[in-house]
Amino acid sequence: MDKNYIYLRHKRGIAMDYAVINPFLTSGYIGADYFCDREEETKKLTRLLTNGNNVALISSRRMGKTGLVRHCFAQQKIARKYNTFVIDIYATKNLSDFVYEMGRQIVNALKPRGKKAIESFIDTVKSLRTGITFDVQGLPSWNVELGDVQAPAITLEEIFSYIENAGKPCLIAIDEFQSISCYPEKNVEATLRTYIQNCHNANFVFAGSERSMMGEIFMSAARPFYQSVSIMNLDVIPEDKYSAFVKHHFEANGRNIAEDAIHETYGRFNGVTWYIQKVMNYAYSITDKGCSFELTQLESVVEDIVEENSEIYKNMLFLLTPPQKTLLVAIGKEGRVSQITGRAFLKKYSLSASSVQKALATLLEKQVVTNNQGVYEVYDKFMRIWLSWG
Repeated sequence: MDKNYIYLRHKRGIAMDYAVINPFLTSGYIGADYFCDREEETKKLTRLLTNGNNVALISSRRMGKTGLVRHCFAQQKIARKYNTFVIDIYATKNLSDFVYEMGRQIVNALKPRGKKAIESFIDTVKSLRTGITFDVQGLPSWNVELGDVQAPAITLEEIFSYIENAGKPCLIAIDEFQSISCYPEKNVEATLRTYIQNCHNANFVFAGSERSMMGEIFMSAARPFYQSVSIMNLDVIPEDKYSAFVKHHFEANGRNIAEDAIHETYGRFNGVTWYIQKVMNYAYSITDKGCSFELTQLESVVEDIVEENSEIYKNMLFLLTPPQKTLLVAIGKEGRVSQITGRAFLKKYSLSASSVQKALATLLEKQVVTNNQGVYEVYDKFMRIWLSWG
């Protein structure tokens, strides 16, 4: 069977249909065939977790942290012996949100294991019991609302009690873990550290994309998580590995792609996984069998992707104050700015140091702009291109 087809199954295992997919995924994880490289990182993460270590996995956003975690959890050494959960807390604002997401995503992960697995969770997490119901087929439904988590400390204790007494050891990845630093409640880090330290049936991956915040959490002697984890930094996939991956999937499906088109894409987006995947997804979609994607087509592809998102970018600008908008456009046009209050930059864009400092704080807080060791960039590389058009 063509590897570019996935065999879909009903939740109870009944064969349904075949679905054609583009081999260059831009979200989710479906298997090793569509996962590029990360062989050494997978071995290291698997080794650390299966030998009782907690891990802080740090990289810039869209580098593929979550994909690596899911790929690691799919390894036979882990899949057969562990319960695995991936908890994304990016959108959480407080401890109640955290507890809600942890409960919801554990329930979602337990669904394929059937009613008995869900009931085990419900029997332990009594404070949320009324919000989880079953349909006539016995399949669970998560009807808990954020407001239903009225005593997050109690619910958190119950969730950790479930983890501690689960039938198999657990591996739990908490994505965008640095979010807990912004919670209004006091001692959240200390509380989580205590539960995790006393939980002998689980190991954790704390994945984060804000290097400075993750560094503070795990490397500051004044913080509860100090020296409690092994640190893994995730860098870009080497170009030769990515190039081989791209060419393989084009050729396996009767298409070709020019080497210089891959090279230009990799360089233009600094090797960042998601952007390369997005461009290659589009390039593949417009290349018919028997044809080749050439470098001369690349600019048009990038422009089409940027244009598709233009309304989003316009709305983002609309929500900014004039000083914030002016600074964002300036950073976008420059690409990378190291002397953001330097005379040359201020003069070129008619800015003042005081307005830059105030506007920059908001742009960083909204994560529209990133700061990597004193170098400022627009976070969304497609948005940066769009801003450069103005």
